[in-house]
Amino acid sequence: MITKIKETLLEKKSYLISLFLSVFAALLIGAVLMIVTGYNPIEGYAAMLKGAFGSSRVFGNTMAKMLTLCLTGLAMAVGSQAGMFNVGGEGQLFLGGLAATMTAVYLQGVSPFIAVPLAFISAAVAGGIYAWIPAVLKVKLNVSEVITTIMLNSVAIYLCTYLTNSSGPLRTHDRGVMAGTDAVPKDFMFEQVIARSNLSTAIVYSAVIAFLCWYVMKKTSVGLEMKITGENERFAFFSGLSKDKIMIGAMVASGVICGLVGMFEVFGYQQRFLPSISNEFYFDGMLVAMIMNYSPLGIILMSFFFAVIDIGANAMELSIGISGELSEIIFSIIIFLMAAEGGISKAIQERQTRRKVRARLREEARQ
Repeated sequence: MITKIKETLLEKKSYLISLFLSVFAALLIGAVLMIVTGYNPIEGYAAMLKGAFGSSRVFGNTMAKMLTLCLTGLAMAVGSQAGMFNVGGEGQLFLGGLAATMTAVYLQGVSPFIAVPLAFISAAVAGGIYAWIPAVLKVKLNVSEVITTIMLNSVAIYLCTYLTNSSGPLRTHDRGVMAGTDAVPKDFMFEQVIARSNLSTAIVYSAVIAFLCWYVMKKTSVGLEMKITGENERFAFFSGLSKDKIMIGAMVASGVICGLVGMFEVFGYQQRFLPSISNEFYFDGMLVAMIMNYSPLGIILMSFFFAVIDIGANAMELSIGISGELSEIIFSIIIFLMAAEGGISKAIQERQTRRKVRARLREEARQ
């Protein structure tokens, strides 16, 4: 038992070292690219940090971006814990955002204490049901959830776009709005935490969701059952676990979180559902989750780092002219290096083993 614990700690330590080196290498390559294109990397990264932390407003935007990445990453992690690879979070986000928005629009004039909770329920139900469909197909018919969720993404996005575009049945008639729904009543909107920023009181709900994800996954028997099922379905079945219910439940929970993210985007600052509600937010969160091996705490920390780079890169482009695409390059390098981490670690270990064997043979030959 002690040996296994030591091996686990060593693996985690090795992974964290690899992650640190990957981030360092990505930032170093970014600096080289700045030099090649005629910019000072010190000034560039200073502008990036200023763009992410330079004022209360931009810090609020950074935190808002972090919350979106964190929740979408946790949604991915919850499904993966039970062996369900949910790639359909983007579609679930769209449907959750639209459902919550239309609930608020139809309940205009009703007390916020009634309307806002109903909007929460609408977003959760829409996202959950849309995740339930591929989950049932997976456990009952063994249809790959990766394929079904990717296809259902397009269905949801195109459906929401059709319903809210200039000729759609849910379109607004407000002047100056080419596509989108009517605005959410102001008394239903979340209050801004920092003036003129995208950060709203949705941060409170996001923190609760993040805590619940961590607690369930790491501190409860449900999380343990999910982990067992995700690692070995056959073992879970013969252990008496209801693996089908566990897998479906995990997938539905993942969809619920994505649906709520859609609501937070609208009620937090967008004010109405727009076909451009998400710029592939879920896929960014999915990458964060994969990089951090689906660790809830790791996802929270990496979401903050990605948010700083993303928000800071946009400000860097405006202030000193360095292309904001640099952030995508940094992300891509980190992802590439972490994807190759297993192979690189194995190659290093094999090389070290060969060195030890050679050294031992030399000592034996001398004796």
